[in-house]
Amino acid sequence: MRLPFSTPKIPVLPFRGIIAARPGMINFEAYAPLIEQGFAMAKKSGNIILAIESPGGSAAQSDLMGQAIRRAAEEHKVAVTAVIGDAGASGGYWLACAADRILANRLSIVGSIGVVTGGFGLDEFIARHGITRRIYTAGANKRRGDMFAPERTEDVAFTRALLDEAHEMFKTWVRERRGSRLHAADEQVFDGGYMLGQNALALGLIDGYGDVPGVVKDLAGPKAKPVWLRPRKPRGLLRLLMRSGAESLLDAAEQRMMAPELK
Repeated sequence: MRLPFSTPKIPVLPFRGIIAARPGMINFEAYAPLIEQGFAMAKKSGNIILAIESPGGSAAQSDLMGQAIRRAAEEHKVAVTAVIGDAGASGGYWLACAADRILANRLSIVGSIGVVTGGFGLDEFIARHGITRRIYTAGANKRRGDMFAPERTEDVAFTRALLDEAHEMFKTWVRERRGSRLHAADEQVFDGGYMLGQNALALGLIDGYGDVPGVVKDLAGPKAKPVWLRPRKPRGLLRLLMRSGAESLLDAAEQRMMAPELK
């Protein structure tokens, strides 16, 4: 029972930025405690909001958080509303599909239901400059997709099969979560392209238009307030050292050769 003078509160989980298993980014490690806290708080109102501002990123991290949101929603019997701001694309849209309904702006970037990976081919560059790479492995495919070695046909086939498998998982997730609301042929929705919110509404990728303040008031009344639950930002030495320029470039190239991304 709510006292007449109390202010209704709706928890809001903001997913803002790139999805990646790195400090300071959107990932399961950072958001698992917030998901638990948010849904515990939401039991009072029966509602929680996901505020999504993300172009995507790691497929695995997107799935980990999406599954955690669904488990918490079912455990606590809480309705989940996703509100997409500027962008809820690829991994961002994966997260949005964890909600029971998805709202956006008519100019939001939505969709991009596809998977990508890649890197650089530097074998001719190092050969031109007289650089010889020495690397030793046990296992013929241990260095599959090595950017310093010539591309192998079998590596391309393997990577395409892996991407197709991840894409099928993405499509299955969208079909499961959107159900009969998805009123479009696969080629219109699952080709990896993104679209504006008004087109996403026509295709059934979203349920309507809205913003966080408006949704909070719609759910709990004109005096209702959002309670934003944000992850802690890296501080001190960790913030200074977590990404050097060279490390950033090498890590990005290596990671993209190994893991599919929803971007």
